Amino acid sequence: MKIFNLLLAGLFLLFAIVQLNDPDPWGWAAMYTFVAGVCGFAAFGKTNLWVLWTGIAAALAWMAFLLPEFINWVKMGAPNIATGMKAETPYVEFTREFLGLLICLGALGWQLWRVRKR
Repeated sequence: MKIFNLLLAGLFLLFAIVQLNDPDPWGWAAMYTFVAGVCGFAAFGKTNLWVLWTGIAAALAWMAFLLPEFINWVKMGAPNIATGMKAETPYVEFTREFLGLLICLGALGWQLWRVRKR
């Protein structure tokens, strides 16, 4: 698990770095760096439930804000959101952001599951 957690930490750090050229980089860089930190600490057996729950709550709150646009995208028949890097319509940006948060939530949820399993 140590190697997997270190790989996850590295991956989320890369996600954070890539966000720095985004129009709204700071929230995303912070979220991805947070998840990278959680995975990095978990690699060395250091996990804090309060930190995990805080990250999960933040991701869920942010997702709730984006949920109406995500539902709108689904109602539109889930058109392609990967045609280009530039988000030409709002639903593309919001859907990508929602799915990015879902990835963060998945990593944090997995860490929570691992801690509770012990």
